[in-house]
Amino acid sequence: MVVRKLDKGLIKGFIDPKGYLASEVGLLDREGRLVHIPMPDIKAVFFVRDFEGNPDRAERKIFRSRPRLAGLWVRMTFKDTEVLEAILPNNLLEVDPLGFLVTPPDVYSNNLRIFIPRTALTEMEVLGVITDGVVRRMSQRAAQARAANAGDQQFGLFASAGPHEKK
Repeated sequence: MVVRKLDKGLIKGFIDPKGYLASEVGLLDREGRLVHIPMPDIKAVFFVRDFEGNPDRAERKIFRSRPRLAGLWVRMTFKDTEVLEAILPNNLLEVDPLGFLVTPPDVYSNNLRIFIPRTALTEMEVLGVITDGVVRRMSQRAAQARAANAGDQQFGLFASAGPHEKK
């Protein structure tokens, strides 16, 4: 893991994969010291392939075209005005109150996933909903049954017009 702080500091080390979802992150740095970082001080937690990465490679922060991964295509603006696009799972059960676990746009970069604390963001915009490409259609029989029962399924928000009421 690599933790980037809002003050531009970087700490490389190891954390429990579920340990970053707390009010502070406990990180075992590469020298073997336990470092506690409060969540409001963190800009992002990077799940990386290796600690060094490729310093000569310029990482893309936005998608060049429509993403191919299924999920919500989002654009996040950080407190320091940096902008990052990513894919967020389209499942409300996977959204944590502390932040967002996203997939970055550059699949060949050193960063596999990124956890972005809500406290690091000033704005988040959904650019699109990307599906897996599978079209789910209702059978004709199910569609007819649904249409026939549509009137029965209406719950009583509005009373039906009586004989004395005109539309």
